[in-house]
Amino acid sequence: MELLATFDEQFSSLAPIFFYLVVGAIVFIETGLLFGFFLPGDSVLFSAGLVAASNKSINISLLCLVVFLGAFIGDQTGYVIGRKYGRPYLDRKSSPRLDRYIARAERFYEQSGWWAVVAARYFPWIRTFVPPIAGAAKMPYYKFLTANAVGALLWSVLITLAGYYSANIPWVKQSSYALAIFFISASLISSLIGYLRRRS
Repeated sequence: MELLATFDEQFSSLAPIFFYLVVGAIVFIETGLLFGFFLPGDSVLFSAGLVAASNKSINISLLCLVVFLGAFIGDQTGYVIGRKYGRPYLDRKSSPRLDRYIARAERFYEQSGWWAVVAARYFPWIRTFVPPIAGAAKMPYYKFLTANAVGALLWSVLITLAGYYSANIPWVKQSSYALAIFFISASLISSLIGYLRRRS
């Protein structure tokens, strides 16, 4: 909660145009560029929603569009990097810590495919690495595009709206994470089905 309060204070002091730009840039960097894996995307989105609820100069519809585009374009950028430069790009960024995250994201993607791109949005760090790994693995472009659009919508927009409405309805804060549980469960079920098919 202290982290959310810190972001609220920082964001509330920004002029609307800079508020949109900063929030959109943070979401894009965290989801699209490997060095942004440490950024707290969930907290930023929720805080942005809280600020929009208390600041009448912030348009919640425009904010939702900005965070959606930031999340969507970010993942597309990561996918293109992985597709064009493949594994050598990931290896050039190698470090013990990054290697652990990349290995975890690779297992996550291999087990779940399409669902991994959607569900990874709710896993800090993993959501940064799944798109370039999907690109390096030559996941079909339009298959990735649909998963990216669904994931961007269900992650960025819903968490932002959860923050916006929780200003007046505190229990709404929990709803976005209920969706996370749903998609994680769906991912695990998909993995189990895939495993059973390989065994048969």
